[in-house]
Amino acid sequence: MTNIEKTLKDKILVLDGAMGTMLQEYKFTEEDFRTERFKEHPCPLQGNNDLLSLTQPEAIKEIHRKYFEAGADIVETNTFSSTSIGMSDYQMESLVYELNYESARLAKEVAEEFTKQNPNKPRFVAGSIGPTNRTASMSPDVNDPGYRAVTFDDLVEAYSEQVQGLVEGGSDVLLVETIFDTLNAKAALFAIDALKEKNNWKIPVMVSGTITDASGRTLSGQTVESFVISVSHIPLLSIGFNCALGADQLLPYLRRLSQETDVYTSAHPNAGLPNAFGSYDQSPEEMSELIENYLKENLINIIGGCCGSTPKHIALISDVVKKYKPREIEITSE
Repeated sequence: MTNIEKTLKDKILVLDGAMGTMLQEYKFTEEDFRTERFKEHPCPLQGNNDLLSLTQPEAIKEIHRKYFEAGADIVETNTFSSTSIGMSDYQMESLVYELNYESARLAKEVAEEFTKQNPNKPRFVAGSIGPTNRTASMSPDVNDPGYRAVTFDDLVEAYSEQVQGLVEGGSDVLLVETIFDTLNAKAALFAIDALKEKNNWKIPVMVSGTITDASGRTLSGQTVESFVISVSHIPLLSIGFNCALGADQLLPYLRRLSQETDVYTSAHPNAGLPNAFGSYDQSPEEMSELIENYLKENLINIIGGCCGSTPKHIALISDVVKKYKPREIEITSE
C-alpha cells in the first residue's frame, strides 16, 4: 500500500486549485515564455503554460508552494497539455518527456520541502494527464461523421510518453482528468497499465470525468453510471468529477457517483460558472460553503478546486475538511 493510500484511510485529502488562474497573475509576455532557450522558436509560444515549467520554473514552484501553504495535501503537475498531441500546436512534440519529467520534479521538490517541515502531514504530487484537444469517439466534421482526428493507438503512444516522464520525475499518483471522451481516457489507462506492468510500478491512478452541462452527461454522452462502469476495468485509487460545473451544480452527480463505486471519490469543481467575460466570480467563502454540503453527506475522499480557484479557496476548503471524516470504503489488501 502506497503512502497516499494509507493517508486516505484516515482523512479527506485536499487537492490544489487552478494552475492557469494563478499563472494569469504573472502576466508573462511572449519573451517570458521563450527566454533565451526558445528565442528562435518558429511559432508563438505565449499561452503554452506547460512550457513555463522549463522557462519559468521558480514561478511554478511558487504556485505549488502557495497551495501547500493553504493546506493542500496534493498538488498537480503543470502538465495538463503535455502530450505530443497537445504540444503539436506549438511545434514542441520533442519536448514532451522533458516537460513531464521537469514538472513532476519541481512539484516533488516542493512537496518534500513541506513534508520535511511537518512529517505528520505528508504532501503528494499528482501527475496531471489532460484529455488532449482531440476526441476519439466523435468526428469534428459534421459532414463526415465517420472521420476521427485521432486514433486510439495515437492516444496510447502520446500518453505513454507523458506517463513515463511523470513517473520518472517523481509523481506519487497519476490523475487522468477532465475526461470528456471516455475512449481517450481508456487509451490513457491502457498506456498506464502497460507501463506499470513493464516497469513493475505500483503508482496509484485517479480518474476524473467532466459532466458538461445540465444533461448530466459527458460530452461523449455517458451518464455518471456508465462512466463509472467503463473505467472500472483496472484498479483505481479514486474516481470523480472536475471542471465544467460549479460545486452546487456538481452535487447531484457526486451523490450518484458515491453510490455507484467502491473506490475513493474525488471532486474538484470550478469556482462557480464563468461570467460573460469568462472569469469566475465565486468567492472562497461561497465555494467552501457549497463544498461543505459534500462533506455533510459523506460523499467525498479527495476535494479541491478547478478553474477560477486560488489558494484562498483552497485554504477555506482545507479548514472545512478538518471537521469531517472521509467517506469509508471497503479496502481489499493486495
